[in-house]
Amino acid sequence: MSNESVLHSHAEVHAAHGDHHEQHHHHETFLTKYVFSQDHKMIAKQFLITGMVWAVLGGLMSVLFRLQLGYPDSHFYWLEDILGKWWVKDGRITPEAYYALVTTHGTVLVFFVLTAGLSGTFANFLIPLQIGARDMASPFMNMLSYWFFFAASCVMLSSMFVETGPFSGGWTAYPPLSALGSASPGSKTGMDLWIVAMALFVVSSLLGGLNYIATVLNMRTKGMSMTRLPLTIWALFFTAVLGVLSFPVLLSGFILLIFDRNFGTSFYLSDIFVNGVGALPNEGGSAILFQHLFWFLGHPEVYIILLPAMGMVSEILSTNARKPIFGYIAMVGSMFAIAVLAFLVWAHHMFVTGLNPFLGSVFVLLTLLIAVPSAIKVFNWLTTLWKGNIRFTPAMLFAIGFVSLFISGGLTGIYLGNSALDIHLHDTYFVIAHFHIVMGVASMFGMFAGIYHWFPKMYGRHINNTMGYIHFWVTIIGAYMIFWPMHYEGLAGMPRRYYDYSIWESFKQFSELNKFISTVAMVVFATQILFLSNFFYSIFKGRKVTVQNPWDSNTLEWTTPIRPGHGNWPGEIPEVHRWAYDYGKDGVDFIPQNVPVGENESHH
Repeated sequence: MSNESVLHSHAEVHAAHGDHHEQHHHHETFLTKYVFSQDHKMIAKQFLITGMVWAVLGGLMSVLFRLQLGYPDSHFYWLEDILGKWWVKDGRITPEAYYALVTTHGTVLVFFVLTAGLSGTFANFLIPLQIGARDMASPFMNMLSYWFFFAASCVMLSSMFVETGPFSGGWTAYPPLSALGSASPGSKTGMDLWIVAMALFVVSSLLGGLNYIATVLNMRTKGMSMTRLPLTIWALFFTAVLGVLSFPVLLSGFILLIFDRNFGTSFYLSDIFVNGVGALPNEGGSAILFQHLFWFLGHPEVYIILLPAMGMVSEILSTNARKPIFGYIAMVGSMFAIAVLAFLVWAHHMFVTGLNPFLGSVFVLLTLLIAVPSAIKVFNWLTTLWKGNIRFTPAMLFAIGFVSLFISGGLTGIYLGNSALDIHLHDTYFVIAHFHIVMGVASMFGMFAGIYHWFPKMYGRHINNTMGYIHFWVTIIGAYMIFWPMHYEGLAGMPRRYYDYSIWESFKQFSELNKFISTVAMVVFATQILFLSNFFYSIFKGRKVTVQNPWDSNTLEWTTPIRPGHGNWPGEIPEVHRWAYDYGKDGVDFIPQNVPVGENESHH
């Protein structure tokens, strides 16, 4: 089959359900098109840009508290004029503000950026386009999921400006600090608003997740069997299942927390003694119960963040290596195994809570077991790259960077998964280094890879590649410079969550290293501002896309017009005849999914 026939044969393909789902031609106002849109592509852009706003705010918070950690004896009087006297006194960030910044930074990066920003963007954008559907199963519910997320964002932002101050009990919100309004100023109104924001966020995630599952199961085009789905869709499907099963547990934990805080119940509080308050009248509660409920979501949450990035990286590596993905069924099976095991390992976050040692050993086994499907994915990515005709686009570099970070960050998880070692390392910088590399930075790299790869389909323009290369190299070198040294600080026993290390004789040796980490963090943050400038400039002024399929990719989204309208395909929906990874087959560079299998063609 020639390349010419490959490129043009999709025009002759018949529809699956195009006859009963016509292209939308009704007149749209500004509000219905850009604000209260029910088009999955516009909703994806809304999630993306809201997530970007939160990423800037969360990144800025980390720069502010790194100023304190790197330069504890310096006075930044100009900060007082910008932030006000509650946040900065005598040119130094106050202890209350430091803990509020750390808490909100963790909350918004984990939930509002890497969950809503990543899944909300790419599940919305890619699921209908890659499975051959006009839109989501319920476009109205899809719109609601964004507006619940927007409401959660507004409440979370407002929680930072209440008189008593933002919530400052850590992003995990452990009782009794979070369950007692009198425990600290950061446990008062700001905490109540934080819980309301998180409850709204959970509703948004559930509305989205149910929609994604229903769409993948019920709205695939003719010929799109489950075994022909791109790995991106499998990843987003498993992510949605994880969210639907685990987020309600977090919501129940928060509801019980609201009861303890405001209605005198004792789910998490017992007769403990509190300075300035005395012994509490509560009886029978357990603060550890909250940890079980939180981490029962918290560990699936790691994979709710990582799986979409894994799926997109698989797609981008295969497309830009010009090779079929290695071990497609093994990749799907490993994602399924990760999804199952994600629910069975939550207590490895709780080895230091006095967990029964035998129970701890069970969680050690299950935790180390999850390394097996993770390793399968890594070996399959590396084998896909092996001897490939690699195109180093910015998306490809970020995808390879994801694999690098996932390997190096994942290996340190083996130490923390062992309870005997974790007891010594748990409250140190080793944990910060591990989860920032394997979950935070790696997932951000997956997100960047997705943005660079699908930008032409999102906006009909190309993003500037030169700035993309600068963005990649500064970010990956900077990320390793920031987080790799923290492993050594952690091994030396340096505790996390502390405001000022300069008063500790044993940690003064790290003062120059902390200064170095803080400086690099500022450079990396500035580079993300460069990326944002590139992103928004390219939306309006970037080079226009002139070909339907700029990456010579096989998946269905590249069969739509350059700027698809609501409904995606102007005529009939393409029918699928093959899997998504026919690259370099029978002497042909690529064969899209909608091209019929030739008589003499070798079968996959």
